Amino acid sequence: MKATLYEGNKSFSVVEKEIEAPAAGEVRIKVAYCGVCGTDVHIYHGMMDQRVDIPQIIGHEMSGTVDAIGEGVTGYKVGEKITVRPLDNRGETASDKGHGHIAKALKFIGIDSPGAMQQYWNVPAFTLHKLKEETDLKLAALIEPLSVACHDVRRGRLQKGETAVVLGGGPIGLLVAMVAKSKGANVVISEVNEIRIKMAEEMGFEVVNPVKTDLVEYVEKKTNGGLADVVFEVAGVQPSLDVMTEVAGIRGRIVMVAIHGEKKPIDLFKFFWKELELVGARVYEKEDYEESIELITKNEYPFESIITDTKPLDQIQQLFEDIDATPTGMKFLVDCQ
Repeated sequence: MKATLYEGNKSFSVVEKEIEAPAAGEVRIKVAYCGVCGTDVHIYHGMMDQRVDIPQIIGHEMSGTVDAIGEGVTGYKVGEKITVRPLDNRGETASDKGHGHIAKALKFIGIDSPGAMQQYWNVPAFTLHKLKEETDLKLAALIEPLSVACHDVRRGRLQKGETAVVLGGGPIGLLVAMVAKSKGANVVISEVNEIRIKMAEEMGFEVVNPVKTDLVEYVEKKTNGGLADVVFEVAGVQPSLDVMTEVAGIRGRIVMVAIHGEKKPIDLFKFFWKELELVGARVYEKEDYEESIELITKNEYPFESIITDTKPLDQIQQLFEDIDATPTGMKFLVDCQ
């Protein structure tokens, strides 16, 4: 079978390796598609070389079918469509308070252990989620990032009829907007890139370019002075941090979706003045995956529009080079078969 290896120095190789039998408690998956996550791009750029065991097979946004079942595994049969929730929380302790998805000793499959950018992949059975027979396996490669969005929206306690402002119209921002829309919220996306603005508008979203239009004034007018009930900070840049406390209304909830690797200034006075909440959100839990699977299977939102390009497994190097050359691209997929 073919497998890809991140070799370091922005380099991938494609190798032939033996198909391995699944160990006890494992399932072997015939991988259909694997999406490229922002984390995978960071790995490609060498930003995680201290964590990744080079050479490493990476990738965790995937779909596939059950190919073989290890000893002791029940509830699955060969040929069933599945996806993987790539969290190994076997090191969870009582101090994690039951939140295995953010356990101190959490291992992320596809980063800390071999991932899905190969034709066959052995994983612990407890990571699997079943898909419906009618679920499109190409769209199902979006289930993992969509689960992130489902978790973000759930953490924000967004309700029908509320106003949600999404700061950032990249892949995760658009997925957050779709999930927010599925809750019956009034959604406004803030984005500065004209290509992404056009894409979001073509998907039916209301979009504001804060460089050209005052976002706070826009939302204030739209809500008769109430401003946003929930703000999702997805862009991860200082202007978004500056505006998030301005555009949030009284007792608004701000969900921190973006990863900030260093300390940033935030207007804490607004938290006092408007009784705001700042909510952290990291990866996903089981219920987020199930919601995401349902959304993908129903396919009532423009998920296909988020897929920028798909390339076969043996063109993995070219795919990552294309990602670097397409800064306005959304989601790139590897066809693993």
